[in-house]
Amino acid sequence: MHHQGPLLFLLAALSAVGLATILGAFSPDLPTAAQIGWGLFLMILPLALGSAVWMGWTWAAMACVVYGTIGLALDLATVISILGGKGETVTMLALSGISGTLNLLLVVFGGRAFWNALQGLRPPGSRPPNPPSPSSSSAA
Repeated sequence: MHHQGPLLFLLAALSAVGLATILGAFSPDLPTAAQIGWGLFLMILPLALGSAVWMGWTWAAMACVVYGTIGLALDLATVISILGGKGETVTMLALSGISGTLNLLLVVFGGRAFWNALQGLRPPGSRPPNPPSPSSSSAA
């Protein structure tokens, strides 16, 4: 798979930023079920996608695009909320900015990897026509 290295790096970085977000920026009042859900989305899912990318599965590149798009939307919503005065801390703003940049790069490299994989799946080109047989040319 093309761009396997950048995808693995971006997914590992997103998992690390997710861990930093959970440990440093989440409210202690957040229910346990919500903490588990965010942990799955921010840390475990990128690692699972990284495993699929490592295996070279083509669908994993498109899954990276989907994950990056959802993550980028969440990061933009968080930044707008913080800048609108409803956010918690500057730490959350910095983590959202870093995560948003990583998610944008994940969309770009995941899309390019998927596109390159599709280019390799084309059927073989047409072959030249068969030459006329010697018996058909002697009848003329």
